[in-house]
Amino acid sequence: MLLRKDQLEASLHEETKLIEDGRLKEENPLDLSEGFNKLCEACRRGDLKLCQEMITKGANINARDQFDYSPLILASLCGHYEVVQLLLESGALCERDTFQGERCLYNALNDRIRNLLLSYDYSKSTDPLQPFAAHVASLLTRELPQTSDILVTTASESFHLHKFILSARSPYFRKRLSAASETTSWKIPPAIPPQAFGIAMRYVYLGEIPTELGGGPGTGFSEDEILEGIDKISRHLEIRSLWDAVLGSDDRRLSRQRRTEEVENGRRQLEEWFFDNVMRHKVFIDIDKADGVKWDSNNAIFADVLLRADQPAEDALPSGPSIDTSKSVLTQTHANGIPIGPASLPTRSHLHTRPSREATLFPCHRAMLLRSEFFLTMFSSGFREAQPTPHLQIIPIDCSPAVLEVVLTFLYTEKADFPLELAIDVLFAADLLLIDRLKQKAAVVISTLGNGTMPPSADTDVVGTTNHRRQPEAEGDEAINVFDVVRAGWLTRVPRLEEFGARYFAYRLEDYIDDEDFADLIRESAGRIRGRQETDSIELLDDIRYYLSERFRLRFEEMGMEEMMDEEGGKDASEGVVEDKEDERLEGGIDELRLDEPTIDETKGEVMDGNTLRVSGAIRTLDGEIAGDEFAGDAINYQILLGKIDGLLDRLKLDA
Repeated sequence: MLLRKDQLEASLHEETKLIEDGRLKEENPLDLSEGFNKLCEACRRGDLKLCQEMITKGANINARDQFDYSPLILASLCGHYEVVQLLLESGALCERDTFQGERCLYNALNDRIRNLLLSYDYSKSTDPLQPFAAHVASLLTRELPQTSDILVTTASESFHLHKFILSARSPYFRKRLSAASETTSWKIPPAIPPQAFGIAMRYVYLGEIPTELGGGPGTGFSEDEILEGIDKISRHLEIRSLWDAVLGSDDRRLSRQRRTEEVENGRRQLEEWFFDNVMRHKVFIDIDKADGVKWDSNNAIFADVLLRADQPAEDALPSGPSIDTSKSVLTQTHANGIPIGPASLPTRSHLHTRPSREATLFPCHRAMLLRSEFFLTMFSSGFREAQPTPHLQIIPIDCSPAVLEVVLTFLYTEKADFPLELAIDVLFAADLLLIDRLKQKAAVVISTLGNGTMPPSADTDVVGTTNHRRQPEAEGDEAINVFDVVRAGWLTRVPRLEEFGARYFAYRLEDYIDDEDFADLIRESAGRIRGRQETDSIELLDDIRYYLSERFRLRFEEMGMEEMMDEEGGKDASEGVVEDKEDERLEGGIDELRLDEPTIDETKGEVMDGNTLRVSGAIRTLDGEIAGDEFAGDAINYQILLGKIDGLLDRLKLDA
């Protein structure tokens, strides 16, 4: 139920007072920056591509402009469903019972957008890091597969923990474990209540602080003793925010705000640790020598597995001098267990000429790889990769090093910022590794940065096109190919990409309808139906027809094409049709007009040049004919394109 106006005003007044007192952080701050203004303008126009670019660059999607509008309110008010969906997926706030949230619902242009806004509850809209935090918290209680590498014991409980998480989250553990990385156990003094240490570890592992601390009769400790223990632990581990989190607040919004800040801070700490340790210690090695690398299981970054990605053959460096590592010590390691490369420089006799192709080894932690169903199944089974070994096992992944780096960054940090050029490869890697959230993010990148609703032009055409007649210079510079996008959508079962491809083709159909690659794609779409019957439709063509009608703003159920065409044909010449004398000159095509020759407008007695004639009503259709106005031109073009689709089906001997 929506709030009344007086209730909204009271809510706004209370919220403003909390912000002024410094107790509540403003969720919709005023932002007058150029980047935010670009985002707002893109939301007004429905420009998905620019919206995605501004979000990737860090624009605050929950800020407001000088007119007190947020990007989500603008997109909802202007009726851009896909932009609203993108903003919500990116963390835009639309919470019920808040002034801005209710305002967004009130201003939604239609019920479809309003229902979308209502479907995004707190966990989806205001806490996009919830899946990441839930996984890290689950590591505290997960029994299989075993991923812990340090056992902490109290007087009555044992905790199976992970050194890399402790090092990332606690300065105390970072210093202690860096000095003694081989440590596998630690004992808590008996004076510290086990409940206090358990609460501290839940906080370290991004879990929520329980409302009941667990003290009382039968527990051995009072609630005050547990609070005192938490205070000692927070000071000892140098995590003062733990104490603030325990004190908490009864106000729902303040508690939610603190929780959001805690999870973001924890994610940022894990991100810093990931780049400072995992990415910093990745190894580049000749592809023939990669399997021979020996990385000690006891190492300073606590890695317990190596992921390998080979450089694609087409990206191999040209032939040239390379190092023969057969006599160098590739397995030499530092005292901390991390390989440091050859022991000495190669002699001249070790140099020879051959193509250079590298493999990249990434030291990883199984605990974070478990976010992938692929790795979860692998490490939970009896496969060789799940068995303990003296040296880290090397697991090859069928993708390029750049793509694997994107995958690992997502698993460790929940961030997925990658260029359009990598999007399809990331999509296939995420599908292979069964990482649905990353797969959806890749689909969003493709369907927004390669926005299919943008009009075709050299400036806005991001996705590669085969229309060499229109853009011959773009052949070698295409980011991704729209045919690859559609096929990728089929193979990875992502309907969003199939819809994107259909919309893209519909808005550029005249450029693709005669292309043999397009005909092959239609044939493939028809072949995807097993035991195809004559009455079966072709899914891709159905979608293209739908978006084609959207392009020309026509609907078969609402208006009759033949009647509209008859009305256009029956109009008197005085209502905008060019006089017969001028029609004869236009029959050869508008290109034959001499634009520098004056023309007499006999209906007005005025002299017009060719440019004025072209602008004032000479609209050329796709078959070169002249239409009376843009509406008539669109109607004719729509019929022409439908006819071309029917002709293509006849040529392919398909019924749809």
